[in-house]
Amino acid sequence: MRRAFSLYGHAASVEARKAMSYRADFWINVVLTFFAQLGVMWFLWKAIFAASGQITLGGWDLPGILRYTILVILAGKLVRGPEMASGLSQDIYDGGLSRYLLYPVSYWAFKYAQHVGSLVPSAAQFLLFFLLAPLLPGSVGAFHLQLPHLLMGVLALVLANLLYWLLQLPLQAVAFWADNVWSLSVLLRFISGLLGGAMLPLDLFPEKARAVLELLPFATLFDLPVNALLGRMEAGQWARGMALGMGWCLLLFLASRRLWRAGERGYTGVGI
Repeated sequence: MRRAFSLYGHAASVEARKAMSYRADFWINVVLTFFAQLGVMWFLWKAIFAASGQITLGGWDLPGILRYTILVILAGKLVRGPEMASGLSQDIYDGGLSRYLLYPVSYWAFKYAQHVGSLVPSAAQFLLFFLLAPLLPGSVGAFHLQLPHLLMGVLALVLANLLYWLLQLPLQAVAFWADNVWSLSVLLRFISGLLGGAMLPLDLFPEKARAVLELLPFATLFDLPVNALLGRMEAGQWARGMALGMGWCLLLFLASRRLWRAGERGYTGVGI
C-alpha cells in the first residue's frame, strides 16, 4: 500500500513539473485567457444591468455577480483541469493501456494522480489572483473571504474536481467501441458549464428549473464551491450539496467500472 501511494505521489510530481515547465503558456493563460474571459463577462453583465434598469437580478447586484464571475473562471480551471490530459482514451487507441494493466496499482488511481499533478499551474493562478485582488477596479467590490467559507470552498473544489473527472470516465470508455470521443468531452464541457453555474449563477434560472438543476451533478461543479467561497451558502445547504456530490461520485464510479470492464473484455491491446 505504501509503495502504491509513493508511486501515485511520484506520478503527480512528474506531471506537476511537466505542467510548470511551460512558463510562457502559464503566463499566457494567466494574463490573456483570464482577462479576456473576465472582460467579455464584465461588459456583458454591465449591459444586462443597464438594460434591465434594476439594481439586483435574482438576488445579485453588479459587483456581486462580477465577483462570482471571477471566481468561476478561476475555479473552473481547478475543477476541469486539463480535461483528460492524462490520455485515457488515447491509451485505448494506441494500446498503451496494456502496460498499465500489468502494474500492481489501480489504473484509474494512477491516472487521477497524474491529473492532480497537472493542476499545479491552475492552483498557482488561483493563489496569484488572491494576491492581486486588491488591485481590481472598485466596481468589483472587496472579496471578504472568511476562514469557514474558505474551508468550505476548498473542500467543495476538491469534490468538484473528482466529480468532473468521474463524469469523463464513461465518456472515455466509449473509446473501446468508437474511434473518437473528443466530441463527447466538448459536449460535457458545454452542458456542465450551462447547467452547473459556470455561465451564469443558478439563482437566475426559474425556480422550478433550479430545483431540478440542484439535484443534478453539475451544480456541485461550480455553483457549490463558488457560492461557498462567497459566503452565500449556509453550512446545512453546503453539507447537503457535498452529500449529493459524493453520491453522484459513487454512482459514476460504479457505472464507469462496469462500462470499463465490458470494454476491457473486448480490448485486444493492439490499439485501434
